[in-house]
Amino acid sequence: MITDASTKPSNKVRNKASNNNNLHTKIIDCIHEFGAQQSPICAYIYDLKALEERIKTITRCLPDRTHLFYAIKANAEPEILSTLADHVDGFEAASGGELNWLQTHQPNNPIIFGGPGKLIEDLHQAIHQQIDTIHVESLVELSRIQTLSQSLQLPVRIFLRMNIHIGDIGSSKLVMGGKPTPFGLDETSLKQALDIIDSSPLIQLCGFHFHLMSHQLSVERHLLLIQRYIDMVKKWQHDYSSLPSSLTINVGGGIGIHYDHNPQHFDWQKFCQQLSIILKANPEFNLRFEIGRFITAPCGYYVMEVLDIKQNLGETFVIGHGGTHHFRTPAAQQHNHPFFIVPRSTIKTIETEHQESLTNKAAITNTNATIVGQLCTPKDVLAQNQWIEELRIGDCLVFTLAGAYAWNISHQNFLMHQPPKMIFL
Repeated sequence: MITDASTKPSNKVRNKASNNNNLHTKIIDCIHEFGAQQSPICAYIYDLKALEERIKTITRCLPDRTHLFYAIKANAEPEILSTLADHVDGFEAASGGELNWLQTHQPNNPIIFGGPGKLIEDLHQAIHQQIDTIHVESLVELSRIQTLSQSLQLPVRIFLRMNIHIGDIGSSKLVMGGKPTPFGLDETSLKQALDIIDSSPLIQLCGFHFHLMSHQLSVERHLLLIQRYIDMVKKWQHDYSSLPSSLTINVGGGIGIHYDHNPQHFDWQKFCQQLSIILKANPEFNLRFEIGRFITAPCGYYVMEVLDIKQNLGETFVIGHGGTHHFRTPAAQQHNHPFFIVPRSTIKTIETEHQESLTNKAAITNTNATIVGQLCTPKDVLAQNQWIEELRIGDCLVFTLAGAYAWNISHQNFLMHQPPKMIFL
């Protein structure tokens, strides 16, 4: 049986309704098996089959003249990369460490390399290994690439990352450009960049890279943003005769996930249908995507076993085995993360008679509670003021949408707690 949590009593999900969800059933079976080996439970569970089906659906919708790269900053677990490898056009690295990681775990797939502040040795490695393309963030970086390519006598393919004004298109939850930021070249630097490229026979300009918005949930706004990119490149082609008539535009990622109960995520199918119309009207361009969160977030789960339930100055707190040092997503995004409850009665766990006694005594029913972890900070909150139908010590809290920007962005060594187990279905 699964009990869902919600913020209001009127939104309570009927317990039995969730039993028909095959995915939730798989998660329960996994917790059941893992709980027989270790208690208290703390783990990430990744559903690789669901991930494979998801990436197939995403790529199936893409129109012609588009390519999809996976941004490994979202989740770089080797099993995740292996599952995606046959279904994407390559991988995007945003640091020398990620570049090395991909060379180790996905050496035979195309790699694109972005991110500000690239070290000279990182650029040297990228050029020496002849990766697909480097996204140039500044004139200094471009000059370094020029020097390295001449020294190594190796060709290098680049995209110029640009930061442009976006007018009245609006913004998303996280703005990466369209205003002063550390990312990309200002349009006023474009002529100087093109002069460097024109004087460097080993540097090939393949196109432009834009990534101005993240957490984008609006299809209409994202389409306007892509049209804006295309219009800007057309303007530059008119202004600078050295630019070829056919270019690739890397439109970045930034497709959002709605971290809410019964969420309405970004409508990918509708987006691709409308994007096809834009591409037909602009046959001289190809588009690249580098998407992370939207691909992997729905396929991961973070599980914490309830250690304690307590009252404090009129509020109820549920303390789980784990916290934001494992799962920083809700703190980083400042939201109440969705979760469901797997009752202890459905889990075979290792426990003592004393723990059994505590479980029977400590229970809450039909009340609001805040879900926290084990850290010595009041910021260790995963969900606040959530309606709980029934919860006991030993039950498991299963946080959904935990497959991206979760374990890999967490302050893992704070208080030196043991890491969660990694389970791949």
